[in-house]
Amino acid sequence: MPAVIERRTIVFRDERLAGIEHPAFEARGARDGPHVALIAGVHGCEYSSIASVIRFMNELEIDELAGSITAVPVVSMQSFERRSPFVVPEDGKNLNRCFPGTYEGTYTDALARSIFDELIAPADFLIDLHGGDLIEALEPFTIYDASPVEERARVLAVAFGLPYVVREDPEGGLAGMTCSAAAQAGVPAIIAEAGGCGQLDRVAVELLVEGIRNALRSLEMLPGSARPPRADMRLVGAFDWLRCRSAGFWEAAVDAGEEVKEGQLLGRVTTLHGEVGDEIHAPRDGVVLFLTTSAAVSDDGLLLGLGAKLAPVVRLTG
Repeated sequence: MPAVIERRTIVFRDERLAGIEHPAFEARGARDGPHVALIAGVHGCEYSSIASVIRFMNELEIDELAGSITAVPVVSMQSFERRSPFVVPEDGKNLNRCFPGTYEGTYTDALARSIFDELIAPADFLIDLHGGDLIEALEPFTIYDASPVEERARVLAVAFGLPYVVREDPEGGLAGMTCSAAAQAGVPAIIAEAGGCGQLDRVAVELLVEGIRNALRSLEMLPGSARPPRADMRLVGAFDWLRCRSAGFWEAAVDAGEEVKEGQLLGRVTTLHGEVGDEIHAPRDGVVLFLTTSAAVSDDGLLLGLGAKLAPVVRLTG
């Protein structure tokens, strides 16, 4: 079978999504191998991740590929077109909390189910690219889920090569993410995050593109040996999401990527008279993996994510 790459559009079948075209790439190598779903734009303002899918697929040497790739740079077109951070404008839901979705729900639920049925479930592996949104600074990291297929997902996450690798535990963790739904369906999956603040960041794009390449080398889909884990890579055993109690003016005292100690002041939320409402302190030692850069925060507003229980990556094999 000859190697081929096709540029096409995907229109999901649910009637609420009819007429919405999602540009996509279909790549089929000359040799047998896994089928990978490579997606971005679950959040439409995470531009470096979107650019990375486009660049990787346009640079792909198709004759070198074993297996196949279905790549979609933007899976939430409404969010992308309307520059909507975090949520889908139609119903205000976060798409990455709605997987695997349902056709019996609202617009975002149906979109999640369509992405799951048509892109994720048919794949052998899922790589979902993200980054900091419009008001979010971020230290690059990769997520995989605790699941029966977690060892293969962990190997893929480490091969992606970002500084931190987060093991997400569905018990008490975030629900409805792409990687969680994929894992529950037996598909090893990772979310890789780089870039932020609504910027198209050249360094972040380089990180993500090279991460895709190395991940595919680890699956023997591209020639050459996968690079070993970077010396500074660390596993993250816990992920604390810190919030304020009341709306106000957020002034962070730390930066994304900064390591902090238990009890350290991370920032304050004040009134517009300057009265302190909340002082946010680190609940334990860790590293700031993402940080809200907007000074305006709402009641129960998300302020930052702290990666904790850090451990070195010694050597992982799959």
